[in-house]
Amino acid sequence: MATHNTLGSQGEQLACEFLIKQGFIVREMNWRLNHLEIDIVAQRPGENLLHIVEVKTRTSDEHYDPMSAINRKKILNLVNAANGYVHHYQLRMGIQYDVILVVGRPENAKITYIPRAFQPPLRTYR
Repeated sequence: MATHNTLGSQGEQLACEFLIKQGFIVREMNWRLNHLEIDIVAQRPGENLLHIVEVKTRTSDEHYDPMSAINRKKILNLVNAANGYVHHYQLRMGIQYDVILVVGRPENAKITYIPRAFQPPLRTYR
């Protein structure tokens, strides 16, 4: 496995552990629909809200904003994957898009949770 893939997997595992400590139930990790992927699907007990969590892992935040990796294309892919997830499991619940930033090595990583990091783009038709 390439170094960046290992780092990404470690970051996703740390993010998952963080969410569990915050009281979430992790429903899925790395859920795929064709070429689309959701890093983490989570839910708080008793809440009718699905959290679609994108995890961005970097060894350092020096000269780099991890949020810059979440561009319009990434957002559209996450929205399409989330719609596919809800359809696949025939769920009737709200969807919230969150981001977890993991910066550093696993033994000293800083985790930043950004709830409601973005909203799905609105489409207008003429």
